[in-house]
Amino acid sequence: MSSNPIPQSSGGGGRGAGSSDGLFRKPRDPAMTPRHYRTPRSLPDVCPTEPTGEGRGLCDGPSVVADQHRWTVYNSKVNLPAALNDPRLTKRESDFFTKTWGLDFTETDVMPSFYLPNITREHFSSYLQETAQREKIHERCKNVCQSKDDLAVPTITNNHDKARAELDQVPKIFMKPEFVLNDPATFNAVLPWSHFSVAGGKNSRDVASSRLLQEKLSHYLDVVEVSIARQISLRSEAFFHAMSSQHELQDRLRETADSVAKLRARTAAIDRVMCRGPLLALRDALTRNNCAKLHNKLKLMAAVHQTQPTVQLLLSTSEFVGALELIATTKEVLQQELQGIHSFRHLGSQLCEMERLIDKMMVADFSTYAQSDLNRPFEEDIQVMEKDRLQSLVFGLLRQRKLDFLDIYSDEMIRSAKNLVRQCVGKSVSQISEIDADTVKFHEQMRLMTFHQWFDLLLDIFEHFILFLKRIKATLSVIRNVVLEVLDSSQRSRIADVTPAPDHSQEDEEDSGAHHSGEAELAYLTHEGLFISDALSEAQARAQTRTEACGSDSASATTESSSSREHNYNTTSSLPAGGAAALEDVMPSDLELGRVANNVQELLYTASDVCHDRCVKVLMTRAKDGSLERLSSAEFVCLSQAVESFVQDTEEECVRRSVSLRGALQSQANRFVQRFHEERKTKLSLLLDNERWKQAEVPVEFQDLVDSIADGRISLPERKHAVCEDRKPGEFLCVDGQKYAVVGTVLLLIRMFLEYCQCVNDIPSITTDILTRLTDLLKHFNSRSCQLVLGAGALQVVGLKTITTRNLALASRCLQLVVFYIPVIRAHFETRLQPKQYSILRHFDHITKDYNDHIAEVSAKLVAIMDSMFEKALSKYEVKAPMPSACLRNVCKQMAKMHEAIYELLPEEQTQMLFLRINARFNLHLRRQLARLGVINDGGPQNGLVMVDVAFYSENVQALRSLECLDLNMPEIWEQKR
Repeated sequence: MSSNPIPQSSGGGGRGAGSSDGLFRKPRDPAMTPRHYRTPRSLPDVCPTEPTGEGRGLCDGPSVVADQHRWTVYNSKVNLPAALNDPRLTKRESDFFTKTWGLDFTETDVMPSFYLPNITREHFSSYLQETAQREKIHERCKNVCQSKDDLAVPTITNNHDKARAELDQVPKIFMKPEFVLNDPATFNAVLPWSHFSVAGGKNSRDVASSRLLQEKLSHYLDVVEVSIARQISLRSEAFFHAMSSQHELQDRLRETADSVAKLRARTAAIDRVMCRGPLLALRDALTRNNCAKLHNKLKLMAAVHQTQPTVQLLLSTSEFVGALELIATTKEVLQQELQGIHSFRHLGSQLCEMERLIDKMMVADFSTYAQSDLNRPFEEDIQVMEKDRLQSLVFGLLRQRKLDFLDIYSDEMIRSAKNLVRQCVGKSVSQISEIDADTVKFHEQMRLMTFHQWFDLLLDIFEHFILFLKRIKATLSVIRNVVLEVLDSSQRSRIADVTPAPDHSQEDEEDSGAHHSGEAELAYLTHEGLFISDALSEAQARAQTRTEACGSDSASATTESSSSREHNYNTTSSLPAGGAAALEDVMPSDLELGRVANNVQELLYTASDVCHDRCVKVLMTRAKDGSLERLSSAEFVCLSQAVESFVQDTEEECVRRSVSLRGALQSQANRFVQRFHEERKTKLSLLLDNERWKQAEVPVEFQDLVDSIADGRISLPERKHAVCEDRKPGEFLCVDGQKYAVVGTVLLLIRMFLEYCQCVNDIPSITTDILTRLTDLLKHFNSRSCQLVLGAGALQVVGLKTITTRNLALASRCLQLVVFYIPVIRAHFETRLQPKQYSILRHFDHITKDYNDHIAEVSAKLVAIMDSMFEKALSKYEVKAPMPSACLRNVCKQMAKMHEAIYELLPEEQTQMLFLRINARFNLHLRRQLARLGVINDGGPQNGLVMVDVAFYSENVQALRSLECLDLNMPEIWEQKR
């Protein structure tokens, strides 16, 4: 079935529902249409295909431009659902399917599913009854709203709303993207078969229901088709505008094709009239130019023929660089310009053989130069021997990529350093008559020398090595400058190649450039022959000839003589401009040159290490028999200062910190410190074992030593040849305004730790070791003095009868003096330590704590002596006349003796604190005795007698010097009532 052609409306599509919109209206049965359904309208006929122009090669569809008014099969919109649901047919053909597929297609009974319940209309009766009233109200309200909208909204809006309302009638399930009738749920929702009876027979009710369902689905189809037709009609103008634009585009393309054809014809005429004649003239010019090139080739062959005699002449004058440049230029010419010439077939191999010979000659010459330079006498003032010769050799070796020439210099440098030491030793031994150089071995000769002779030898070796390093530094500086000069020349040449500068100095060169640019253009147009291709590069080669030749001359300016340079120029004047490029090719790369420059600096570092290693050999040879360990402090300090001065000089020359010599000296310093410490520790032990712990006089030099420490000079003073006779030794050592009564051992101990500090000043490398040894010395003094005084070891060692309170007080005061100087020593060492070494200073804190504990034990010992006396005396105390009692008289006598023994030794504050502690012990023992006697503070006769004794005790104690204001707190003797 198909629809009739429909006339195209000029207004852009139908808008109303009447017949004037040009749409075909399908007849419907008014009796079968529900009253609330609107009359459906059929779709307008619009071609769905796109225009394809005149041809139809892309598809077989109609052309919008040519067949826009002719109906084709593509205008048909009728499909199978529309044919089956044609509202114009009162009854559908019963044999639509059976006439093709047989009677069983419609008559076959479908077995009901055993898994689905039997749903009838009675299941929905209750729901329909509940919603019937609300549906009527909804329909009434919808009709009212539509009438209001039709009055208030314009026609276009009204049509849109009506279309929207019509589409709203279509169930949403048809609009879903996943709408597929194959789905059972979708199929049952679209075709509710439950409205039909289950029985196989057909009744009137089933027929009515199926017809109603058919009409409803047809109505839905019509609503959708009308909506689609309305949208297409609204966009019809855009379709016609696109077709008109297509015709205009085709006209313009036709005009463009005509213009291109005319332009090609005109270009062909220009080529025929204006170009062919000039091109023939240029071809004749190229022929003449090729003849000139042939003449130049012959001259070039003549110049190459003279290469071997010229190279031999240059080698006879040791002009290696000039010979190498001539060989390289000739080889390049043979490979590029004269390749394939039969007469020169053996010249390349001959030049290679000559180049290898020159390599061997340069290496041998450089080795000879290094040997003569490093072994020449040091009396010569010239730092660099034959500088031009050295520069020429280095440049030639670099050019031949003989980058290992520094190894030759390094080996010769090591041999020269060994010979230098032997020469110095032989010179020194020749001046000593006691040593026979012929019979004594080399190492034994240094051991047989006295320290001063050996030290003079060491200084002489140091001096010669400094000169040796200066000479090496000057030579390596020349080598490094040559390397850097070659590197700089290479970089400048590369920059010039990347950004060539135009030359506008001469007009003939400009004309030549224009001429050769024309030749290059001709070569591009004709593509004829080898000589035409050569014309492309000739202009550039001529422009660069002078620049490259100048660069090559400047590179060899330091090595070639004027005669050889002139001869080289005359010989190679006929060669093309390729010498500089060849020179750049054979030269090492920038990376290799930079590595050589770094190796030159490393060689200077190696020279410093070699000198240090040879000095270590001299030092260890002398130290093999332990002679360096037996040096005095002054001698070792001189040795250390000489080594440190040499190390600093070498670091200044080579900018390198060598550690071998410092390490060897450090090893010897450790042995020296060990012996230094053992000597002083042994001396301190002897002094302590012979100390009788009596107050010693303080010599003037020790007082001056203490005063210099107070002024910040922590070092040993210089020896004085004459001492003022009017200054006598003092009884006390005055330190920071306090008087210290000391024994002679402590005075020497102060001098000892100043010697340790002096060693640190002279040899900073042994600071940590000296600090450890000094702390050990201080610990030894503390422990040994404790054994001798508190432990009563002096009774057996020295033969003292007893350890008196005066001995104890004197020992305490000596310990306090050492404690006073510990922070001073700590500050001195702290200034010479690295921050990461500060942790070692904690040893001073431990020592200070040990000394303070020792001082506290001495004070406790003094209190314990008096405590035992109080306990013994007061145990016999009785409260009876006469008063004061004999017991209290004895106690006061002992207190006075104690005060007399310690008053001059300890300061007043310590004396007062000590007697306060002694008085507390007296009060404790007296309170216990009164408690045993039953005497209480009740104001009775016995209480009065006790108060007389207490007053006597208080009067005697406070009568002692510096104890006048001492608070004895005597009420403590009475027990407090609880």
